[in-house]
Amino acid sequence: MLKDFNLSRIDLNLLVVFEAVYDERHVGRAADWLNLTPSAVSHRLGHLRRQMNDPLFLRTPKGVIPTDRANALAAPIGEVLGLARSILTSALPFDPATSTRRFVIGAPDGVAATMLPRLLARLNSQAPGIDVGLLQVMPSAGEPSPDRAWRQVLFDLEQRLLDIAIIPAGPLPLRFASALLYHEDFVIAARAGHPFTATPNLQAYVGASHLVASASSDPSGFVDTALARLGFTRRIALTVPNFMLALAVLAETDLVAAIPRRFAALHATRFGLVTVEPPLTLPSFGLNAVLPRAALLDAGTAWIFGQLSGP
Repeated sequence: MLKDFNLSRIDLNLLVVFEAVYDERHVGRAADWLNLTPSAVSHRLGHLRRQMNDPLFLRTPKGVIPTDRANALAAPIGEVLGLARSILTSALPFDPATSTRRFVIGAPDGVAATMLPRLLARLNSQAPGIDVGLLQVMPSAGEPSPDRAWRQVLFDLEQRLLDIAIIPAGPLPLRFASALLYHEDFVIAARAGHPFTATPNLQAYVGASHLVASASSDPSGFVDTALARLGFTRRIALTVPNFMLALAVLAETDLVAAIPRRFAALHATRFGLVTVEPPLTLPSFGLNAVLPRAALLDAGTAWIFGQLSGP
């Protein structure tokens, strides 16, 4: 009988290992996520395999693949761990009208400056005592895989260093929830009267001196990839750490820069800048509010998530 099963003999941390290996499909990457050695993860998987009477994961040259049994276990184990995490997270009664909680939201600076006015207006009318901390987050430098570029941000969410992140993330592990906020693309910004704005063709664009917003000061990016496909390069005369500083510099120089469209619509005019459509195809992407599913069991976190993602 179920009541005779001695749960105290089971190490529930083994389920955490299962979850990480299942999401990463790789023992080494799961070990990195868990701050364990690969041998420690393999050892714990061995215990879990014996308890489940199934190999759970089969080795391949590129990592591991789950067995049918592991696929069947993934969702219920995620639910069990989600409930456990929520129980261990203190939850006080939440009333937005009277709450004085503080929430930390991570986002790239151009995204934060785009969503902030709307969020502050909602807080002012519905939750005047709530405070917000904005933390600039960026993809991991040198990470070629878009699916792994925001891995550190996901880790920070699970460690409760962030309540919510707004990032252009792709497919997420099952333990995270997300909501699409909006799609973003880019325009080219320059000071009013800049020669490029009069003839915004590809030749004039390539011939201009460029500014790039890069927190890591890396001068190359998606624009350079798009130009390379056409056989062109450009001169990047300056990198700055964020888009707001980029606007201030553009206003006083002859530099041009690719700027997120919504961000430019909100902030470019007060710097005396004009924007034109790019003379080449640049990527667009969706911005998603992301948080651990377990965090939605906290009424306050669920409420502010709704303020970001709701109409």
